[in-house]
Amino acid sequence: MFASVPDLLRLVAIPVLAWAALSDVRTRRVPNRLWPPLAALGVVLLVWDLFAHLPPATFDDRLFLIQVGVSVVFVVPFSWLFWRIGGFGGADAKALIVLALLLPTYPVYFLPSTALPLVEAPLGVFSFTVLTNTVVVAVVYPLAIGVRNLLAGDVAPIMLFGRRVDVTDVPTEHGRLFETPDGYTRGGLDLDALRMYLRWRGSSFATLLDAPETLRDPTTVDETFDPTDGRVDATEVATDGGVAHDAETAGWRETVTTLAPGADTDAFDDPWAAERFLDSIDGTAYGTTPETLREGLELVSTRERVWISPGIPFLVPMFVGLLLAFTYGDVLFGLLAVLGLG
Repeated sequence: MFASVPDLLRLVAIPVLAWAALSDVRTRRVPNRLWPPLAALGVVLLVWDLFAHLPPATFDDRLFLIQVGVSVVFVVPFSWLFWRIGGFGGADAKALIVLALLLPTYPVYFLPSTALPLVEAPLGVFSFTVLTNTVVVAVVYPLAIGVRNLLAGDVAPIMLFGRRVDVTDVPTEHGRLFETPDGYTRGGLDLDALRMYLRWRGSSFATLLDAPETLRDPTTVDETFDPTDGRVDATEVATDGGVAHDAETAGWRETVTTLAPGADTDAFDDPWAAERFLDSIDGTAYGTTPETLREGLELVSTRERVWISPGIPFLVPMFVGLLLAFTYGDVLFGLLAVLGLG
């Protein structure tokens, strides 16, 4: 394979984004330290390329400046804005911002019989191609989820958006519940918030399943502990979601007070101590309200299987979109061309 030195160096984005996507799948956390070196490399390579196009004497020079301008002036603010309004996670936005700096224009890789990427969009902004490829992959994913559910016999109004799991698997799952005791919902309890709650009160998921009446009584909350950030593997790492604390270091352990015999579990002012939990922690536990927490606890303690969100973070389709961009090119433009619309 033959390519310019900057374009060869830009290939480092593939293993870095692959690692970030894998980390996001496993823990829903991506270390902040991953992005600055890649952003710095992008700036260095951008300056390297600029020397070849300044002053802008030809059409190609001016086109290059326009493409860089679109990448930096459009993709970067777009990523930041979507993060601020909740459309992206912090890691998703940072990844797109870094790619806008690292890959503003189309790289070219010459193989013995062809050159990659195969299909270039008319504007020629490579970071925008990565973004549109990501959206295409993300749109296809719900169809795959629906087919999987159909084959498994899990037919429901939310079958394109969620999957059913055994309730015993919930402690190691990511995402949020897609139902409450009263029916389906897209705004169910975040599973990280569920883990935070159990760690805060020094309880375990097994106790929740075995003795929900005990945990429902707010007076059974005795000593409380650091809730961590709710990740499955609560190790010490600075992340886009905040700072997670090692569970053992934080000191939380099983400390459940036994419910008094004959206690009335329907007359509590604060069932499950939900308000007390949320009032005692920093932040909102991923937007959780006392009612959402109570509904989620009631659901998982009374069901054998529950619907949850698919649990695939946006970095996964972004990684696939990046691979497609480096090889095929612009998927959306290619589809439009096949349909006679490009």
